[in-house]
Amino acid sequence: MTTTTSTRPAFETARPTSKLEVMKQNLFKQKRQISLERAKLYTASYQQTVGQPTIIRRAKATAYIMDHVEISIRPEELLCGNRTVRPRSGILSPEMDPYWIMQEIDTIGTRPQDQFEFTTADRQYYRENLLPYWSGQSMKDFINAKITPEVKAAEDDLVIKLNQTDKGQGHIIMDFPAILQRGVGTYVTTLTAKQAAHPDNDFYTAALIVFKAMQRHFDRYATLAQTMAADESLPTYRRIELTEMAAMNHRLTTAKPQSFYEALQLLWMTSIVGQYESNASSLSLGRMDQYLYPFYQASQQAGVPADFTWEVLGDFYLKTDDVVLLRSAESAKCFAGFPTGYTVALGGLDKYGQYAVNELSNKMLDLYQEIQLPQPNLSVRINEQIPRRFLNKTCETIRLGTGIPMLFNDEVCVPGFLSKGVSLDDARDYAVVGCVETTIPGKTYGLHDIALFNLMRIMELAMQDLRDEPAVTYDQLRQHILDKIDDYVKIVTAGSDIVDLGHREFAPIPFLSSLVADCIDNGQDVTAGGARYNFSGVQGIGEPNLADSLYAVKKLVFENHEMSFKALVDQLNADFAGDNGEKLRQHLIHDFDKYGNDNAELDMECAKIFRHYALELGKYKNIRGGEFNAGAYTVSAHIPLGEDVGATPDGRHAHDQLADGGLSPMVGRDHLGPTAVLKSVSKIDNTLAVNGSLLNVKFSPNTLKGDNGIRKFADFLMAFTQLKIRHVQFNVQSRETLIDAQQHPENYAGLVVRVAGYSAFFVDLNKRIQDDIIRRAEHVL
Repeated sequence: MTTTTSTRPAFETARPTSKLEVMKQNLFKQKRQISLERAKLYTASYQQTVGQPTIIRRAKATAYIMDHVEISIRPEELLCGNRTVRPRSGILSPEMDPYWIMQEIDTIGTRPQDQFEFTTADRQYYRENLLPYWSGQSMKDFINAKITPEVKAAEDDLVIKLNQTDKGQGHIIMDFPAILQRGVGTYVTTLTAKQAAHPDNDFYTAALIVFKAMQRHFDRYATLAQTMAADESLPTYRRIELTEMAAMNHRLTTAKPQSFYEALQLLWMTSIVGQYESNASSLSLGRMDQYLYPFYQASQQAGVPADFTWEVLGDFYLKTDDVVLLRSAESAKCFAGFPTGYTVALGGLDKYGQYAVNELSNKMLDLYQEIQLPQPNLSVRINEQIPRRFLNKTCETIRLGTGIPMLFNDEVCVPGFLSKGVSLDDARDYAVVGCVETTIPGKTYGLHDIALFNLMRIMELAMQDLRDEPAVTYDQLRQHILDKIDDYVKIVTAGSDIVDLGHREFAPIPFLSSLVADCIDNGQDVTAGGARYNFSGVQGIGEPNLADSLYAVKKLVFENHEMSFKALVDQLNADFAGDNGEKLRQHLIHDFDKYGNDNAELDMECAKIFRHYALELGKYKNIRGGEFNAGAYTVSAHIPLGEDVGATPDGRHAHDQLADGGLSPMVGRDHLGPTAVLKSVSKIDNTLAVNGSLLNVKFSPNTLKGDNGIRKFADFLMAFTQLKIRHVQFNVQSRETLIDAQQHPENYAGLVVRVAGYSAFFVDLNKRIQDDIIRRAEHVL
């Protein structure tokens, strides 16, 4: 960055050098620690509001937190707003589920994945105060009481896993363009009028409580900044910056932002208020390059120095890495490495059907190349119109090896939403939420990660059912699997609705709802169906393993007649024990084709199974009147869900992991190169995976070297686009580097890799996930 001689206001030219690296280092100096602050404040408010409607109590609790939480402006920060004074703290929500915390209270600092320090004093306070208060009156208690015997049996069968039972519901994008265009004051005015016209509507009252508290929260930071600016021991440039921060935060209590700096401040504070309200994962950021571009242009035209714009956007990036999510040990297996879900979509179609890329889109990729942290989780929307220059910059960023950005295909995602009744303009405006889920920003309450559906466990149960059928045929086996899918789909939708109802009854989110289209007009919270679009997403897990297994059974038993069906099931039950068992396992692995190698007969088994599952799921409506949508991604759940499945006919040992990602081939089984992988995935109707799908591809770093490497990689991405595949993401790290990082973690503290829908520090991952990433086939072009 060049030094400017602009005559702009002092705060924009005061900083002598960039402080991004200093702020980055400060973020990771301390160990992660659990903070009880939100839980204490939330509980204190609830104790004062007994007997009031839940949505009012929730709003008052959120307001109480904003009025009383300790606040700070950290060294060199240009943007205000932190969940906790201590960076990267884990926040407890005992109102959701107080029990898992108690079960892990003494092990959370030493568990295999995502450890947090839990001080002795805080553990004592939790045992003596928070646990007794919330026991018997949490959302988890409500959900557990509603779970039917059928749902419980399906969970015990290890076929379904209900999510979001112990935390606030996230996986949503607020209408950031609206609040940036209107300002907080306009929402206060609107809600005040609505409340006056509808005094019995608790939603309007609750939303107004939170927005007024947001104004006070801004003023708290304004006062703090002004106080800090009076400290004469601070450098002059810092006192100038703090003075402007005070004035800006005071302006934003009522006024809409005018500059890029002000827009980023309001955007971040809106995100933080959403975190205070629900402490949820994946309150994602949507199409930042589109809705922030007018502010970026205005600041450019006003002569704001480029290095100041770079610095404040870099500060925003770093703040997304300050938020880490505290999960139970079981949940951490499925979402290992703190996938916070500050996901951003760059590029893509505009409402006119043209590719929308601008200078800010490019700057955001440039800045990521400097920051190189797991958040924000950038993605690029790709279609056949994408400018080659932007495509090349995307490739250059991926070449860094952090797994960011990931790619989403407009040629698939837009038609998928159209098939669900979404308008053309809204479908073209889709963005990415959480890891790989797609949504309509500011208009959807999607429950995108409401449940997991283990297709491989269904196959295992189906084979056990038919073990003693003397004349079983392949068609009977296949049909029995489909029938069981139908049975369990009915159950998983019922279970998902129970969780949905739990959030309606115990965890309404009036602030966030006010930033979702139609909720203010309807006077309804999103949990009550106020959003324009209402979906529920259930992830089908194990399609590649199921296809490999069906193909092997078909050839081994029913076409080649090498052994009986019963004998095969017995070998699987014995986990390929003994010399004959291992010989059979090697035969299954090496002598039968596998998904990912462009075998049409095999790949179509995967396609047909997923189509059946997606269409069956789509027959059901959720309690908000929306459809259930299918997903095909695992995050990192392919490891714990694999633990639930015995040995399988693809040669997989009992309890070994399933295929990573969702639509990725089983590790090490894709032998014919990356193009063959694309051809296999393309045979699946990707438009059916409206809730999201995930394809991991790993490349040798040498493949992407130089201009020629970028050219070949860009051509590969265009092939991905033309083949109508929904999503792809990349690891570009050598096997040797990853093995060395596993053996010498002290030398690789900053190594970021792609896990599954998100990136994480490699050394933060447990050995099983590290091994999975290491074993993935390393391709060349």
